Amino acid sequence: MNHKWNYAPTTPEQAETSKLLAQELGISPILGRLLMQRGITKALDAKKFFRPHLPDLHDPFLMKDMDIAIERLNRAMGKKERILIYGDYDVDGTTAVTLVYKFIQQFYSNIDYYIPDRYNEGYGVSVQGVDFAAESGVTLIIVLDCGIKAVDEIAYAKEKGIDFIICDHHVPDDILPPAVAILNAKRLDNTYPYTHLSGCGVGFKFMQAFAMSNSIEFHHLIPLLDLVAVSIASDIVPIMGENRILAYHGLKQINSNPSIGMKAIIDVCGLAEKEITMSDIVFKIGPRINASGRIQNGKEAVDLLTEKDLSAALEKANQINQYNETRKDLDKNMTEEANLIVNNLEGLADQRSIVLYNEEWHKGVIGIVASRLTEIYYRPAVVLTRTDDMATGSARSVSGFDVYKAIEHCRDLLENFGGHTYAAGLSMKAENVPAFRERFEEYVSQNILPEQTSSVIDIDAEIDFKDITSKFCNDLKRFNPFGPDNLKPIFCTHHVYDYGTSKVVGRDQEHIKLELVDNKSNNVMNGIAFGQSSHVRYIKTKRSFDICYTIEENTHKRGEIQLQIEDIKPIE
Repeated sequence: MNHKWNYAPTTPEQAETSKLLAQELGISPILGRLLMQRGITKALDAKKFFRPHLPDLHDPFLMKDMDIAIERLNRAMGKKERILIYGDYDVDGTTAVTLVYKFIQQFYSNIDYYIPDRYNEGYGVSVQGVDFAAESGVTLIIVLDCGIKAVDEIAYAKEKGIDFIICDHHVPDDILPPAVAILNAKRLDNTYPYTHLSGCGVGFKFMQAFAMSNSIEFHHLIPLLDLVAVSIASDIVPIMGENRILAYHGLKQINSNPSIGMKAIIDVCGLAEKEITMSDIVFKIGPRINASGRIQNGKEAVDLLTEKDLSAALEKANQINQYNETRKDLDKNMTEEANLIVNNLEGLADQRSIVLYNEEWHKGVIGIVASRLTEIYYRPAVVLTRTDDMATGSARSVSGFDVYKAIEHCRDLLENFGGHTYAAGLSMKAENVPAFRERFEEYVSQNILPEQTSSVIDIDAEIDFKDITSKFCNDLKRFNPFGPDNLKPIFCTHHVYDYGTSKVVGRDQEHIKLELVDNKSNNVMNGIAFGQSSHVRYIKTKRSFDICYTIEENTHKRGEIQLQIEDIKPIE
């Protein structure tokens, strides 16, 4: 893979600001520069960044309609109405449903939850779900992580005497559903100071407001923060501002006192003895929760996350783990099929997008396959399959390109769509697929930037091995939790050499275990370069090369630093 390295530019003024900031904080100027790249230029803001405080969360009543939502919920509870908590089948939706259900259930018993079936009902609020609510005597539905576009379904519910409170974070259309209250910071008339909450985050703010209105102390909400952290990591929302506070304390909760259901997932992931990071959630915990909705029914994930008995929770977690194994097999096979199709496409080099349609593909993993295609080909990708007489699918994007806007440009060809900048869902009549492919490609080719269509590694700072001291590494840890808008810093060191002991490792000899030195210090740095064994012959010639990497703690040798090499550039 031929990656382009993009170095973050620094003006003399920025260099001076970061140096003064670093002096004030007693940290390396390199880390001062990282703070500045994150928009932090004052010591007080840096201290808040390093030690996020729960009291700094925004007042939930700043959110449009929050007072109306709380009044309706309190009235429902006062009148003993039946309440249904309804949510999407993905990680964000199931954690959101779990959070709201668990909190209200402590004070009220006439409550249930509902997750639509991906295959029989599709995404969001369904007529089938509304009918279930009506038959169950429900008069209030709280819908989480979906609902913002369910105009017809919520009008149908209203005819049946059912009120809706929407808690969503997806981009709304001009026409909003006829709900009693709509909690969504992406509304055009938004009054809330932070617009990047996850769906579960919106649910948390709703419960924070509910607690405030009923004189319930805030500490009763803290046990629910493990769910919020899982949603933030899995839904790939920015980890700055309010999300950083929620993620920071959510990770503390996961590591110190996770719920019974979460503990069971942690056990089946093999993470029980490890300090769990956002990366562990993204790659291990989140996919298992997601697998339930992808392979079977998302309700099983909520059943697990609300479970109070550990042995029952472990049984449910093992079942969900099995779904994840099935999901992996489907994902692998479909990605291979998709790659074959893409490789045989005429004029692929001139295309700026990929749109694939296969009636036989499994609906539960098309989003993952779309993600794989964007990673491999650096193009926005849409992967579609057939559901009844409709082509339904998922879109994923490359860094910096708004795939939601590209899909919105084709809205006259679509039956339904929704999502965010980097991920969206859509459905259309099967006969519209060719026209959609053409229109989508036209929009992407006109709006995507050249640098968004190739593999670019953003280098945060150029450093020498002598800079990597134990204090530097400890201070760097304070930048956790990492995620969008606060990505793990990638460093670059020029002119490094093999210490003489580097070797290929791995089952297929595909990785390199490195011991490196540079010409500025005597430090010998350990490193691992996954999937880069093609460079080993050059490395063994003792000629110098450049590396870019993240700084990690060696999981096998506690306290030891290891460089995770992202790319190697031989110096010709």
